[in-house]
Amino acid sequence: MSTFFENVSLTAMILFILLVIVPIVTLDWLFFYDRGQKQHSILRNFPILGRVRYFLEKTGPEFRQYLFSDDNSGKPFSREEYLHMVLPGKYKSSLIGFGSKRDFDEPGYYIRNAMFTKQNEEMRVDNSDLVDTRHYVIDDEGLFTRREHMEDIPALPWLLPPDDAVVIGPECREPFHVRSLLGQSAMSFGSLGKNAITALSKGIGMAKGAWMNTGEGGLSDYHLSGGPEIIAQISSGLFGYRTPDGEFDIEKVKEKAAIPNVRAFELKLAQGAKMRGGHVEGEKVTEEIAKIRTVEPYTTINSPNRFREFDDYPSMFEFIGQIREAGGKPVGIKVVIGSKSEADELANWMKKTGKGPDFISVDGSEGGSGATYQDLADSLGLPIKTALTILDDSLREHGVRERVKIIASGKITTPDKAAIALALGADLVQVARGFMISVGCIMALKCHTNECPAGVATTDEDLQRALVVDEKKYRVTNYILTMREGLFRIAAAAGLDSPTKLNRSHLVYMDERGRAHPVHAHDEHLSVR
Repeated sequence: MSTFFENVSLTAMILFILLVIVPIVTLDWLFFYDRGQKQHSILRNFPILGRVRYFLEKTGPEFRQYLFSDDNSGKPFSREEYLHMVLPGKYKSSLIGFGSKRDFDEPGYYIRNAMFTKQNEEMRVDNSDLVDTRHYVIDDEGLFTRREHMEDIPALPWLLPPDDAVVIGPECREPFHVRSLLGQSAMSFGSLGKNAITALSKGIGMAKGAWMNTGEGGLSDYHLSGGPEIIAQISSGLFGYRTPDGEFDIEKVKEKAAIPNVRAFELKLAQGAKMRGGHVEGEKVTEEIAKIRTVEPYTTINSPNRFREFDDYPSMFEFIGQIREAGGKPVGIKVVIGSKSEADELANWMKKTGKGPDFISVDGSEGGSGATYQDLADSLGLPIKTALTILDDSLREHGVRERVKIIASGKITTPDKAAIALALGADLVQVARGFMISVGCIMALKCHTNECPAGVATTDEDLQRALVVDEKKYRVTNYILTMREGLFRIAAAAGLDSPTKLNRSHLVYMDERGRAHPVHAHDEHLSVR
């Protein structure tokens, strides 16, 4: 019995030390340490409260996201927008109950519904070859627990029929016939880890018809692992297309063009979140990434603000022609539109020279990035809806619209947003952050730190293990299929047999006083796609 009481007394003493003595000693040490340090004013005057302040500051984004912000107020995506990307990937469903959470008193675009809609069997769609995918089914959901399991399901692909394919570069030796109106926007290996790139590649490959843009970090085996169609991006840093001295290497273009999955090349002039070259912290630049990019490992990479190979439209068009001739495949440019005069100048040079890009990827200023500067992200360039109408108008006014396809990006994460982009002038749409979220991104806003807790935007091996490729690839597939299905559903509601026929006549704009305005279009060009 005495042994028992001795053990109880010892246990109580240990608990007393751990729960009382250790915290008191720690707080005393922090108090005197903070009072003596010279870096933080608040900690010198209020050591304990100052520590509480920093804790709340550090955890503030998470508390706001889950507890304090309402469903439609978060940035860069609200909780509602986030769920509209997560749920289609996980459950292959975009159903909601009771009604929309959109604020219908706010100005915005609306898609005109038709008095007589189209039946499913009237739609111009190729659903002949089903896609084998998997989705989650919820077994039981309580306040603190959720039990669910994955089920194999056959899914409709929602592809454009071959006759309706969007053809990029019809005059090239190998044109790019695109049968998915949705693809993945540029995301580099290096900004994203190998598990994320692999899951995206496999998911996009399983969905069929969609494309994957490599981003400026060069083409890796992870991009090719799932067999998707590839748009290979070339940036001002020439990563993957340069000599060890940093000079442009046309032979690297020929090597990439010889890969059947590589369907086109894209010169990145700018992107929505940064009107400058890319940035990758040295911690992210592993030896593998450095080899692909032909740079030094673990060295911070900053691309030049622009290509050194050209500095005006004639020299840029010559560079485009050089790549097109070497690879035999379409070549496009990625731009951010800043003004109507800028778009007019591009279109005028295309008309004057008879040269230019086969496609233009136009990114809105609301676009994202793995790393950029606040001043560039907030105020440079125009948002996608404005940029699209300006670019489309300029190309039509100069008579060159039929020569070039427009691919739109910039927070186009749901079918209705994609439909509005198509109606405003885009031929195709592409998404980046929607795909990131489909593979597990929780919007921790740590893309630039290599500390992504979900293992998406990191090259840290320990963090990447959180992302299980064989699970996340199905979410990518489901996200694409749900987006494409939604586009056809919207087209049918608008009285159209294909979303390729959406144009500005199918949009209205409601202003702040509730008045509906038609979105005018060039009637003689409405059928051009």
